[in-house]
Amino acid sequence: MKKFFRWFGIVLGSLLGLIVIVFLGLAFKGNSMLNKKYDVQVEKLTIPTDAAAIARGEHWVKAECIGCHGDDLSGGPFFEAPFATIDAKNLTSGKGGVASEFIDADWIRALCHGVSPESDSLLIMPASDFRYFSDADLSDIIAYVKSVPSVDKETREPNFNLLGKALVGAGIFGKGILVANDIQQSGPLTASAPNAGITPEYGEYIVNVSGCRVCHGANLSGGKSPEPTAITAPNLTPGGELIAWSEADFIKAIRTGVTLSGHPLDPRQMPWEHYKNFSDDELKAIWAYLQSLPKLETTIP
Repeated sequence: MKKFFRWFGIVLGSLLGLIVIVFLGLAFKGNSMLNKKYDVQVEKLTIPTDAAAIARGEHWVKAECIGCHGDDLSGGPFFEAPFATIDAKNLTSGKGGVASEFIDADWIRALCHGVSPESDSLLIMPASDFRYFSDADLSDIIAYVKSVPSVDKETREPNFNLLGKALVGAGIFGKGILVANDIQQSGPLTASAPNAGITPEYGEYIVNVSGCRVCHGANLSGGKSPEPTAITAPNLTPGGELIAWSEADFIKAIRTGVTLSGHPLDPRQMPWEHYKNFSDDELKAIWAYLQSLPKLETTIP
């Protein structure tokens, strides 16, 4: 019996030692990933200063950016867990904000490539979607962000403890946390956009820059965000539940956060609270695009 327990102890100790070695290896890998530097070629854009361009940029920012960075773009706590903390950056020129230091190339690098001025990857920043913005729209967005009132707010630098680094190394977070690592670094994807209007083409453009495929799947037939707490997103093609919806039903759901069946949309899963800032014509364009898609069976992740 003593011999059995001795061998049992040896086996158990070996297994525990192996687990520790694997854990430390993953933590080392995650630390390397978090500290990787990215050398990207930054495109040159002429950033406008006129009131019309700034107003267009404000419209895009309210529809795309305030969900993370806040109505005044001053940022704050975004992701907090026992293994990591990530704050959305203060984008203003106030104390603790990045605008006082960013030059135009820094904004382009961040928005199109997900890379900081220090060549680090930004975290949980949808640069892979914003790369679909046309040069004109991207320039308007930067023009507006540079014009917003300064807000004094210090935000924390991202912090991952040993467990957090091991989770990064194991790929538990999937794509989307290390932005620069997950996108092809080859410049913006879209030099120009379709003419704004209630057309499927312009609706597709809005869907692309808004990252709808991240949650609803590449074909919009259903999917799931790589974010660990994400729920299954529905099929948006005519083969899904939207077959019973009208254009008015779709717009009402985005405006109010309540579906046709009376189900409330969780803004942490479906960011309707800032998508509601799209104009009626923009939402109609999105609806026109969704209705133009083939009727696909629902994809279950």
